[in-house]
Order: sequence, then structure tokens, then C-alpha cells
Amino acid sequence: MAQGLGIEAVLQGLETLDLARIHGEALLALMPVDGANAARDRTVKQASIFFLDVLTPIERTRGETLKNLAELEKSNDSLRQLTDELTAANRSLKGEVLQRKSAEHSLRESEKRQAGLLKEARQMQLRLRHLSHLVLSTQEEERKEISRELHDEIVQTLTGINVQLASLKIESGVSKETFTKHISYTQRLVEKSVNIVHRFARDLRPTLLDDLGLIPALLGYFKAFTARSGLRVKFVAFAGVEGLSNEKRTVLFRVAQAALINVAKHAHASSISLTIKRMPKSVLMEIKDDGISFDVRHALDSRRNKRLGLIGMRERVKMVGGEFDVESMPGLGTTISAKLPFKARLEHTKV
Repeated sequence: MAQGLGIEAVLQGLETLDLARIHGEALLALMPVDGANAARDRTVKQASIFFLDVLTPIERTRGETLKNLAELEKSNDSLRQLTDELTAANRSLKGEVLQRKSAEHSLRESEKRQAGLLKEARQMQLRLRHLSHLVLSTQEEERKEISRELHDEIVQTLTGINVQLASLKIESGVSKETFTKHISYTQRLVEKSVNIVHRFARDLRPTLLDDLGLIPALLGYFKAFTARSGLRVKFVAFAGVEGLSNEKRTVLFRVAQAALINVAKHAHASSISLTIKRMPKSVLMEIKDDGISFDVRHALDSRRNKRLGLIGMRERVKMVGGEFDVESMPGLGTTISAKLPFKARLEHTKV
């Protein structure tokens, strides 16, 4: 009966203190007021035994509750550990996802770069092929020009000399004055032939460039250019440019030569200046004219251009590791720049 009451108390949610209060109140109600001490002691003892029996289900329930709480705490610890592991795994997974996305992005970018390089290589191959055709075509045109000038000038002059010599042979008995005139005319024809040959040789490869250097070679070319075109060239340079290698000096000479030919043919300019000046670790040559402008991009596009011109200048400069630039604007004329690497100690001079 006592344990039944204890179970009932557990079901009703009563605690030990609640039962102790109820037990105390019941004991006071049942305790005889006038009874003997022995009867009281017996009643208290029986009430104590009864109370302990009532507490038995509560204590058993408390023990199980504590055990369940301990197991629950253990489960919570395991759950927290598992949550931490899942959180770490989630962070790792996010990191792997980011790495994979980064790798995929890098792969796509690499594919784009490779596609771009492939396209650029194909375009370069086409440009090189076209440049090869231009070079062959230009060489053939130069040979035709040389052949035509040789025939029109040197051959005709030599024929004239031959005619004069034959005339002298026939007219050996003429007066001394007439003979002297024939000799003088023949000498002028020979001198003209020599000058033509010198001009051809100078255009093909000026000996001054190899023997004396770039500045004397340019001065000699400017003199002949002015005689042919009527255009004078304002020239400023520094002596240290002669410290360049023979290959680089040749590049500067050829660029100047080609630029002046273009000016004479197309620019309708009234003034030209050529400056060679010192730059940090480089030499800069600038050729300026006040003539009409042109579309630089079109002129430098080998696919649209049928002549080397600027393209040949650019390729010569790049061949020795230099930088080539062209600026042309209406009303401002054209500036051609060629910058070549140079580490020697340079000194200024004016010519």
C-alpha cells in the first residue's frame, strides 16, 4: 500500500519534500494526545517505516532519472562532437567546392588563352606568309628598277662613249680643237657613268657606313636626297651613336632611307628633320615631316598593304630588339620613331 502511494505520488509529480510535509501533517493528526510514550514511539516508528516505503518508488525513479540524465548528457556530448565534425566537414567541403570552381575557372581561362594564342599564331603565320610574298615582290621590283635604270642610263651612256670613240677613230685627221671637244664630251660621259654606278652602289650598300660610320653615311645620303628631291634635311645627332653594333647602325640607316623615300614620294612635305638622341639604355631616332597624314593602322596591316614601306621598317627594328612607332595626324605631319637598345656611354654632338 505504501509503495502504491509512492507510485501515485510519482505520477502526480510530487517530490520528497512534498511527501514529507504530507506525512508530517498526517502523523500529527494520528498521534494520540494523551497516549503513553510507548504508544507514541510505536506510532512514530510505524509511520517512519511507512514513509520509507512511500519514498522507495520516488528514489528508484530519481535514480533512473539521474541515469537517464547522464546518458542524455553523454548523448549530447556525442551529438556536439558529431556537429563539430559535420561543421568541419562542411567547411572542408566548401573549401573543396571553391577550389574546384577556381580550378574550373582557371581551366576555362587557360583554354581561352590557348585559343587566343592559337588564333594569334595562325594570324602571325598568315602575316609572315604575306610578308614573304611582299619581300619577294619587292626584291623583284627592285631588280626591275635596277635593270631599267642600268639599261636607260648606263647602257645608253656607254653606247654614247662607244660612238664617240668610233667617231674619234674615223676622224683622227680632224683639227686638234675638234678632237679635244670629242675627248671632253667622252670624258663627261665616262664621269656620268661613274656617278650612276656610285649612286647604285650607295643605294645598295653605302661604303661610308662601313668605313666611317652612320653619321657620315647619313650626311652623304642627305646630300644625294636633296639633289634629287629638292628637300633639305635638318639633322641632329650625337657621336656616341657610332658605338652601336654594325647591325644596329645599318638598321637606323635603312629606316632613315626608307622614311625619306616615302616622304619624297607621298608626303608633299616642305621640311624634314632627323634626330638621333640619347635615351636611358637606348638610342632614339625620330624622323619628322610636315606633309599630309595617312592611316597608320592601314599602312602597317600587311594583309592590306602591297608594299613593304613602314612594315619593312618595323620588321628591321624588331629584328634587333628595338621598338618602332608611327604617328600621323592631319595638320601635324608624320613622326617615325625607332628606339634601339644601347648600354654604352653616350656623348652629345650636333652635325
